[in-house]
Amino acid sequence: MRYTPRATAVLLSTCLALPLRAQMRAPIYKPGTLNANQQVAHDIYKELIEINTGMKTGSVTPAATAMAKRFRDAGIPESDIFVGGPRPEKYNVVARIHGRSGATARKPLLLLAHIDVVEALKADWSPDLDPFVFTERDGYYYGRGTADDKAMASIFVTNTIRMVRERIVPDRDIIIALTADEEGGGSNGVDWLLKNHHDLVDAALVINEGGGGTLRNGKPLFNSVQATEKVTTNITLRATNRGGHSSVPRPDNAITALADALSKVGRHSFPVRFNEVTRAFFAKTADVETPALGAAMKALVANPGDAAALALVSADPRYNSMLRTTCVATMLNGGHATNALPQLAEATINCRLFPTDTPEVIRAEIERLVNDTSVKVILPGTARQPAPPSPLLPELFEPVTQVTREMWGNVPVIPVMSTGATDSRFFRALGIPAFGVSGLFSDPTVDARAHGRDERMRIQSYYEGQEFLWRLTNALTSARSTVP
Repeated sequence: MRYTPRATAVLLSTCLALPLRAQMRAPIYKPGTLNANQQVAHDIYKELIEINTGMKTGSVTPAATAMAKRFRDAGIPESDIFVGGPRPEKYNVVARIHGRSGATARKPLLLLAHIDVVEALKADWSPDLDPFVFTERDGYYYGRGTADDKAMASIFVTNTIRMVRERIVPDRDIIIALTADEEGGGSNGVDWLLKNHHDLVDAALVINEGGGGTLRNGKPLFNSVQATEKVTTNITLRATNRGGHSSVPRPDNAITALADALSKVGRHSFPVRFNEVTRAFFAKTADVETPALGAAMKALVANPGDAAALALVSADPRYNSMLRTTCVATMLNGGHATNALPQLAEATINCRLFPTDTPEVIRAEIERLVNDTSVKVILPGTARQPAPPSPLLPELFEPVTQVTREMWGNVPVIPVMSTGATDSRFFRALGIPAFGVSGLFSDPTVDARAHGRDERMRIQSYYEGQEFLWRLTNALTSARSTVP
């Protein structure tokens, strides 16, 4: 379908229509009991979590080869499985299910997940938890990667195996790609595959991380679909000085100059920005928020200069980060001896850029803020550039809305901009629509532990996400069984 503003308006009204009649739905997951497909997902999930795929302390290759074996054992031909990467410890795995012969030609659907994780030390976690031991406790699965991103990886592998074993043939090829270095490092799997094996991951539509459901008081509030994301840029503030003996202080101190510069950056609020995705997010989230906050959201969408509305909405750090570019100090280094004046003081400023901003513009703005010739504002030569948002395609949003209603009733589907970065940006830069959608529900007030201590996934949410992605994949591929 050709994308137009009118199509978007119709789409959003469809996604967030009036309540449906209440209906009884059988539970997807029964505590203490797993069906056959859930057991397969559990075993693959556990296997992935217990392989250390950290950028520095681990290796992605064992996880990639283990999943390749799962595909082979399920019956996917060797010719349809690729394992490789730029370095021995940075392999990716790509598998393909072929669509029906003679069907109307449609480019493939790509199911994308990364299998690398942020580093984790056992000493940094609770004493009774190990980041690389899959642990079930109090209704949660614990382990590094349980939320980011081995939940989706294990679900995609499981659903692929199920499709093959049930002899389900889609009307288009389905590609599953599990990749390296999404969290950092110089061997990003998506970037490498697109540059070196483009045909393996060339698709019409990409389903990736970045979206998911939000719980409030244990109940689904809304299901989000990520259609754009902020751009990560690190900027260095560097103050230098000729130094000297600390017994003879001078006004021109490198650490003091850096501290002054950091204070200016820390107090600064960048301008409010809206794009099609964030405007829709705030307009529709207003309907499920508290009355006061909802009214402020609608007022701010109507008038971004409404100071009272902005103050209320931006008081929530999550919402504030979706309104504007943010820059925050994350690392410090300075001085060389306790009895010497510092000759060098540096800080890293981590910026998350609104997609319409650019690294060069933000660097110039910070330089203007600092306004100190003794402090250099340095932008790395490899700064990421923004990619345009994915169009809000009815082809994607309509089945997402339908499956969401089937599983959770009158829960709205809302487009969202990620404040973190994902590999979807590589596809968007090439004009390939990519969306973060998972059906994995969590409560951001207690479950926002990705990259941090005691990362976890709500068990019920995991198996509901498995079912959601199974139904969505079938809907996007008009899949059907060859068995009567």
